[in-house]
Amino acid sequence: MKVIKSIDIISWAKIHALFGIIFGLFYGIIFAVMGTAIGISKGMPGIGAFGLMSIIIFPIMFAIMAFICGAIMAFLYNIFAAKIGGIQVDLVDL
Repeated sequence: MKVIKSIDIISWAKIHALFGIIFGLFYGIIFAVMGTAIGISKGMPGIGAFGLMSIIIFPIMFAIMAFICGAIMAFLYNIFAAKIGGIQVDLVDL
């Protein structure tokens, strides 16, 4: 049984940012489709433009928020792991 004593804050935050980009792109596509559909049905072309901009804006916003949250989580993990012990992982050699 191995124990994760600490996590590198920047590397953990980068991984979280990557997940933020993926989720932001997913939500951006959903907003683009919904915005375009609502814009066409209501005769408001500006809403469709907002939907298309969300494909660019959402991944950036989600990546920034996820990076910050990931850094905070790794920092807190390092503090708590030092006091109460880290996560135990069972590793197998192949």
